[in-house]
Amino acid sequence: MCMVLIDGEAVPSCQVSAKSASAKKIVTIEGLSGNQHSYVQQAWIDEQVPQCGFCQPGQIITATSLLATHPNPSQAQIEAAMSRVLCRCGSYPRIHRAVEKAVALTSKQNNETNL
Repeated sequence: MCMVLIDGEAVPSCQVSAKSASAKKIVTIEGLSGNQHSYVQQAWIDEQVPQCGFCQPGQIITATSLLATHPNPSQAQIEAAMSRVLCRCGSYPRIHRAVEKAVALTSKQNNETNL
């Protein structure tokens, strides 16, 4: 799916006009991690989420937005957020595990930083 982050919110880019996006911060899947994987991308790798890969950019962008607004989301929040992106392969259980893993990776990093 054509998800991007616009000012930190996951938005289907195919439904946003260029004019309404001007002067806003836009981040694509390519711009998400810089030189190393983000926690979400690392969790996707660890959980071996992709099958066909079609939905993965949209799933990762959506999970990144979710965790930015809800650092420790409930199962209901994960399901609601991730339901916005259709996965043709049905890898939803791995997607949910990867979101939970990203939460754990972020928490671990935060705990190590605070020591």
